Order: sequence, then C-alpha cells, then structure tokens
Amino acid sequence: MTSSDPIPLLADLRALATRGLADALGIEVIELTAARVVATMPVDDRTRQPFGILHGGASVALAETVASLGSTANVDREGFAAVGLEINANHLRAKRDGTITATATPIHLGRTTHVWDVRIVDEDARPVCISRCTIAIRPRA
Repeated sequence: MTSSDPIPLLADLRALATRGLADALGIEVIELTAARVVATMPVDDRTRQPFGILHGGASVALAETVASLGSTANVDREGFAAVGLEINANHLRAKRDGTITATATPIHLGRTTHVWDVRIVDEDARPVCISRCTIAIRPRA
C-alpha cells in the first residue's frame, strides 16, 4: 500500500478518524490521499455555540482533523506520529445548519513539520473558515 492508494489508505485510517472528538462531532472522511483530505461535519446541536451558529472551535477541530490525517498519510506510521503543533483559523461566515466540508492540501511536507492549508465551505461552496495547520512529525518511542 502506498500513500497514493486512496481506497486502502482511507479504509486503514478511517478507524483513527472516527474515534474520539471526530466521532462526537459527526466528522466523516470522504477522501484521504497524501495530497488531499476531504471531510464533512454537520452543523447541528453538537457543533453549534449557545447563540445557535457554528462554533469556531468545531471548525478548528475539523481543520486539525483533516490536516492530521493528511500528515499521517505522508509518514511511515510505524516509525512516526503526526501531532498538531499550531493552528490558526479565520471564521468568515456564520452557519446555522446544514453541512460544512473541509479540504486540506499540503503547503510544506518536511522531515519534522508539515503545514496544511484547510478550506471549509458550505453546501454552496461559500467560504466558512480558512485555516493553516502545522503538524509536528515525531518519532514513535
């Protein structure tokens, strides 16, 4: 299996992507290759803030999820782990319901850090959030 093999890679990493916070927020991975990760997340009671709109933290969780999965697809998973190091996000549009889609593409894939561009859009492809996420590549103990 290689990183350019999207179906086995998606199947292999789906278990990682659907545990914990990603599962609680309803994040679903649609596409996962070494060059692109796409995932959706519902805007519902799990992901809204008290004023009824999409919580910025939920958008950030979605962004870090796709970036981390992308980095994981680009490393030897037996020898290295990909972990979030820094993330920033600009929230561009309020969203009350529906589904948002995040697409992550690599900006830099280095030996010890990866940097990802993450674009989150609504159903009409209008931008909801843009994010840049830096992932640390750490050797496993």
